Order: sequence, then C-alpha cells, then structure tokens
Amino acid sequence: QVQLIESGGGLVQAGGSLRLSCAASGRTFSNYAMGWFRQAPGKEREFVASISKSGGGVLYEDSVKGRATISRDNAKNTVYLQMNSLKPEDTAVYYCAGRAGAISTRVAFYDYWGQGTQVTVSS
Repeated sequence: QVQLIESGGGLVQAGGSLRLSCAASGRTFSNYAMGWFRQAPGKEREFVASISKSGGGVLYEDSVKGRATISRDNAKNTVYLQMNSLKPEDTAVYYCAGRAGAISTRVAFYDYWGQGTQVTVSS
C-alpha cells in the first residue's frame, strides 16, 4: 500500500504560479511511476503530467506544456508539480497518483491516489 498526501494548492490570480507537492509513504517510492491529474466540477478526471520511476521520462497534457514541470525527489519520497502562467481554466482539484508499472497518462492505470488539493485561479 502507498499513501499519498498532496499539498500546495490555494487561490492564485491568473498569471501566477503554484508548486504542488505529493509526499508518499508505505512502499519504496522509486518503484512507482507518478502522475498528476485534475478534476474540475462537473468534469471527468484528466491527466496533467506524469514522471517515470527514475525521473528520466516525463509526459504532459497539451494544455499545460510549457507551463508545467513535473519532478521527483526519490530521496524525499516526493513528487512535485510546478505550474506557471496559471489560467482560470486550470481551476480544479489536483490529485497525485502512483503506479507500479511504466509511466502512463491513463487514469485507470494508476493504483494509488491522494485526497487531492484545490487549485483556484481567479481572473
């Protein structure tokens, strides 16, 4: 079992930045590919970014490319999502997720989920 706890969300003005963190515990963190997903009210959960076990491979959803950076520190059991140039449409609950397999963009492929952290971007 892997426990994931997100932090760093909040209210920010359009054009601002946030750094989300996800602390993992319970199993060897470096054995898991990690992802960030988000869910806006009335919408399905969607992929934002993912990173491979070693951190050598990353994937981004098209709308955040150039504005988001996913990274991980396996010594600290933590994955990060730096979001810049935030837009009102980035408003959502952001979830951290982990899977024992390869890096993926698919919600259904992730086995472990955090409780989420709210990001609200005001215009």
